[in-house]
Amino acid sequence: MADYQVLADQADLHRAVDALTGGTGPIAVDVERASGYRYSQRAYLVQVFRRDAGVFLFDPPAIGDFSALQAAIGDEEWILHAASQDLPSLRELELIPRVIFDTELAARLLGHEHVGLGAVVEETLGISLAKAHSAADWSTRPLPQPWLEYAALDVLHLVDVRDALAGELDATHKATFAAEEFAAELARPPKPPREDPWRRLSGLHTVRGRRAFAIARELWSAREDYAREQDVSPGRLVPDRSLVAAIRADPRTKGELAALKEFNGRASRSQLDRWWAALERGRASSDLPLERVRGDGLPPVRAWHDRNPDAERRIKAARPAVEAHAEQLHMPAENLLTPELLRRTAWDPREPISVEAVTGQLTDLGARRWQVEETAQLIADAFVASAQEPEDAAEAAS
Repeated sequence: MADYQVLADQADLHRAVDALTGGTGPIAVDVERASGYRYSQRAYLVQVFRRDAGVFLFDPPAIGDFSALQAAIGDEEWILHAASQDLPSLRELELIPRVIFDTELAARLLGHEHVGLGAVVEETLGISLAKAHSAADWSTRPLPQPWLEYAALDVLHLVDVRDALAGELDATHKATFAAEEFAAELARPPKPPREDPWRRLSGLHTVRGRRAFAIARELWSAREDYAREQDVSPGRLVPDRSLVAAIRADPRTKGELAALKEFNGRASRSQLDRWWAALERGRASSDLPLERVRGDGLPPVRAWHDRNPDAERRIKAARPAVEAHAEQLHMPAENLLTPELLRRTAWDPREPISVEAVTGQLTDLGARRWQVEETAQLIADAFVASAQEPEDAAEAAS
């Protein structure tokens, strides 16, 4: 195994850029973060490979400015595995591809049973990759050599994998599907901030009362602020279960909070004043959140029978048709058309129902052209057939 070095300054970066400029073909790119350890999702290692150039491992915090790398490779095709995970971290570094090939997404469209990087490499190339360090703390410095070997392998075979998958896409007439999916992934805007993110506190469903919810909001916000300040994953400071335990115990003094066995975590006692102040803010707040909030999503399909029986008939007719077509195409149904788009179309279809109406509605909801072309006729036919069911039932009863 090669002895890999981390490139950590501008001189190293420019030498790598010279080598990459002299390479051939697309660029394999991967990112290692410190999820579960750090608050941020910043990149702590960027791996790049190009044929006739080699593998390069970059240290983003040390290098800082990646403009030379962007100028050298920005117009080339970048190969990523699960691009949606890495693109945000790359954009933070102003590393932005013009076109991508996502090997995970390609494998999904091709109906591969397992789409993790190791599985796809093994299936396409017959090479086994050890995934021992996938959950490591990549903010560690210096990075151990076994970790660097693991990181290098994540890109070393990616160009060959891309070529194998591209051949499969061509052979199955799915290259156009993939190109549209890759372009959509690259153009997808960042997710907007979640409203009331504190409601995702694990175990909050066991808490009762609007006052308790106000305390939950303040404790979550206090932990979030401290985690951001320390750049530490919030759960490593005080786990969710500990915050919920404190809310449920409702300690009357700071001493009672300190004595609470279930309130643990490495910052549970060192930042006791912080948590106690949050508890008191929640108790004093006049802004009491509702225990339940109405989302903008549709009700679950199981509730449609009473709330929108026509929609229930439509979804029950259309979903099997879409699933059957996905099976014919050898891909997961959710890649052919996301369940959310099908539900929204079934809940409130454009009238009169027709292929043109379904096509327009799916397009406006964000479906790709290939998805619309493959499903609009199926869905329109299913919707029309479902409208005949009550009439057929009435005739049978008479």
